[in-house]
Amino acid sequence: TRMGGMFDWRHSLSTTDPEYYKWTQWLFLQLYRAGKAYKKKGAVNWCPECKTVLANEQVIAGECERHPGVQVEQRLLEQWFFRITEYAERLLGNLDDRTRMDWSASTVAAQRNWIGRSEGAEIAFATDAGAPIRVYTTRPDTLFGATFMVLAPEHPLVDRLTVEAQRAAVESYRKTALAKDVVARRVGDRTKTGVFTGGTAVNPATGARIPVWVADYVLMEYGTGAIMAVPGHDDRDFEFATTFGLPVIRVLASAEDDVEAPLTAAVPDTDGMRLVRSGRFDGQSAEQGQRAIIDWLTSEGHGQGQVRYRLYDWCISRQRYWGPPIPIIYCDQCGAVPVPERDLPVLLPPLEDFRPDDSGISPLARDEQWYHVPCPSCGGKARRETDVSDTFLDSAWYYLRYLSTDFDDRAFDPARVKRWLPVASYIGGNEHAVLHLLYSRFVAMVLHDLGQLPFEEPFATFRAHGLIVKDGSKMSKSRGNVVIPDQYIDQWGADTFRMYLMFLGPFQEGGDFRDAGISGPRRFLDRVWDLVDQSLAAEQLKAVPRPVAVKYHQTVKKVTEDLASLSYNTAIAALMELLNTFREHQATDRSMVEGLVLMLAPLVPHFAEENWERLGHHGTVFDARWPQWDPTCLVLDEIEVVVQVNGKTRSKVLVGRTVGE
Repeated sequence: TRMGGMFDWRHSLSTTDPEYYKWTQWLFLQLYRAGKAYKKKGAVNWCPECKTVLANEQVIAGECERHPGVQVEQRLLEQWFFRITEYAERLLGNLDDRTRMDWSASTVAAQRNWIGRSEGAEIAFATDAGAPIRVYTTRPDTLFGATFMVLAPEHPLVDRLTVEAQRAAVESYRKTALAKDVVARRVGDRTKTGVFTGGTAVNPATGARIPVWVADYVLMEYGTGAIMAVPGHDDRDFEFATTFGLPVIRVLASAEDDVEAPLTAAVPDTDGMRLVRSGRFDGQSAEQGQRAIIDWLTSEGHGQGQVRYRLYDWCISRQRYWGPPIPIIYCDQCGAVPVPERDLPVLLPPLEDFRPDDSGISPLARDEQWYHVPCPSCGGKARRETDVSDTFLDSAWYYLRYLSTDFDDRAFDPARVKRWLPVASYIGGNEHAVLHLLYSRFVAMVLHDLGQLPFEEPFATFRAHGLIVKDGSKMSKSRGNVVIPDQYIDQWGADTFRMYLMFLGPFQEGGDFRDAGISGPRRFLDRVWDLVDQSLAAEQLKAVPRPVAVKYHQTVKKVTEDLASLSYNTAIAALMELLNTFREHQATDRSMVEGLVLMLAPLVPHFAEENWERLGHHGTVFDARWPQWDPTCLVLDEIEVVVQVNGKTRSKVLVGRTVGE
């Protein structure tokens, strides 16, 4: 409030309030009834410090986002998921629709990379295990270079392909691999490890039998849990082949390459490359070869073209106390039964010990009276779901609840949604580029499909703000380099502090906070105050010099455009230049001074209100009409010409703009 934030405090909410999470539970039920929520057993990320499951998006370089330095583990648990992968194509396609989404390029890129659309082929490699190994590859053009296969430790064919002599080694390796988290296995840069199963598969292109290995860098959750390894054209496969002495075959080369020379590194680039050692496909470009090999695989029954995504379904289960209990009841007779909407919210029971443990079971299960309930369908003995939902589900829809906090009979009011939404302008940190924003988009799409919302993209414009740096590093509580605004407001005033923050640097990049820099904006505001005094005392019939008029209209145009594009620092710089022009020409024209005050109002509202009143106005400055610029006053009639003699500047003269025409 001291900073001048114009918020309507009547529409505030807390996601921990039962009156809020009642509707989060209602939202879960909408997705559940629509078939978008399901429970399955799968490999999940477990934080030993949080003692709960994490979504892949909450694991950073193998560590918990809340506990840097704590390595996340992998566990096999039954969890609730939302089918966000069903919306992958829409989530991706809408990013290119500027009529729906005008977002920061960095945020769009982050979402596009996380969704990870790829085109390729699914190929079947025959085995002696009675079932083929199916792989998905984006590089079917390199099929002739597949010299071995790698299965994820969790792959169901591992046991059937492992020969007895290798069984102990394979089991030991699998146990070690399954203790690691999914994200670190996928993106970790480290020496490749693996173990040979003793089994083989048949490359459908060459007919050759190739060895089948198990390695933790292959994930069951991505693709099919198996890869065809082409070490000649994939860096990870080359590293694996080099480590274990497996063959490397080049099947793509340019006209200048010596095909017979052994490769010292993988050649993943396809520019200017043509297929070699690829039978009937020799001589084709990589792009031609990809299409031709997919057609051949399809006709021979060995595979088909496919589109896939890197995106996983959203795991929403959490094994902790804090969070909305997932509104499902389990009955031995009826199975999973949704809690009736009339019984919402399912309240958190009071627990003396609400700390989670390593069991993977929520502490809610400790309250026997809360846990055991009658079945809503048959009335028989039943038990509650003890997992709570991810708090990102709370934040995925709160923009809808803000409108309707005064209603307790609906999550959001349709008439208000129609009037106010989608959100016209949303500003936030880039740390939400994937998590909050992607989940919010998914939830909006589901509600749109269910007829609950008239739009499917919740935020028309999104801009990611930059970071403020102090003492050479990002401001953070852990580093102890945070700035407490109160002390600066006490010393300099809220408007000086606001202007300094906006003047630090480009809004979407941030800037370096230095105490010494805050005096500059204060001096500027003091001079504006003096200019208002001079304007009040001046004779108003004095003509405005042309350079002042031109500078004024140029500034109105620039500030108007800069505010719309969040270019606050350059808008402030333009206002400072305008003030200097006023001072240089001793200009005190009342209408232009009032225009300067109006342009300052969004930046320094308290200061502008005070000066607006000093200038004789009784209403608020924010009811005044924004200044307009005159296109005919944007260019000076005279220009400065430099006079040089023998290459040295001798003078400067003003001449008419049209002189010499």
